[in-house]
Amino acid sequence: MSLLERIEACHRYSLKKFKPFLVAGERLGYVRHDLAVEFGKFPSVFLNSAEALQVKEHLAQFDSRTAAINTVAQELSARGIVTGWRNELFPVAPKFGAAPLFDVERALVPFLGVKAYGVHLNGYVRDGEQILLWVGKRADNRPIEPGKLDHLVAGGLPSHISPFDNLMKEAAEEASIPKELARRAEPAGALAYRMELNGHLRDDTLFVYDLELPRDFVPHNHDGEIASFELMPLHAVERILAETEAFKFNVGLVVIDFMIRMGHLTPERRDYCDLALALAGKQ
Repeated sequence: MSLLERIEACHRYSLKKFKPFLVAGERLGYVRHDLAVEFGKFPSVFLNSAEALQVKEHLAQFDSRTAAINTVAQELSARGIVTGWRNELFPVAPKFGAAPLFDVERALVPFLGVKAYGVHLNGYVRDGEQILLWVGKRADNRPIEPGKLDHLVAGGLPSHISPFDNLMKEAAEEASIPKELARRAEPAGALAYRMELNGHLRDDTLFVYDLELPRDFVPHNHDGEIASFELMPLHAVERILAETEAFKFNVGLVVIDFMIRMGHLTPERRDYCDLALALAGKQ
């Protein structure tokens, strides 16, 4: 798989398997047709029609929606339909910055196909003119992409926390980065993708941060999510991305963007414009 194909894989989906998920008349996600049937078995909460799966209109407030939808989530989890329970609430809103219409257990997010957000940190070291990137290896018990390569720090964005504060929390838990060092992380934009993964539609936006680390810094994991770390030259990271499936599916987007911004990938490449425009969602 080329670098361009790595990006394109994160934008590959078909809506034929899905129907809109509506709240208060607004489309917030897409639900697979067979799962919409399961949600429709809770008629006090959901209305499943030929056109869409809707939250019932009498659930008109944030608290009532949140309570009702998460009660259904618990029941579907008990039945083995919803998997990967996380005990973590994510906000659901039409767009980032808008008031959430409800909070939902993180495991239900892909089942409803609603927008979700996360933070990714490019933790890098300069060695003369060479740039090296810290790469983590995900633990084998992770519910998504176990054992795959990942960023030094990355995580979903729960309710009631800002992207930067969440980055600080994840930096401490995942890599033992001291707070005074982690605060030097610089925001470097956002990357969005919509793709079909494991039978669900993922509609995600990643907030990207860069952090130049001291050459003597060595990360240590605290939360059990990362099994090991390795400091890799960018040319080695590029080769792994282009030639293997070793990286978690969405990490390539952030790393390719980083390699462009750091000048590792330059306009002298024949595919440079294709890569840059694909990251921006353009052709």
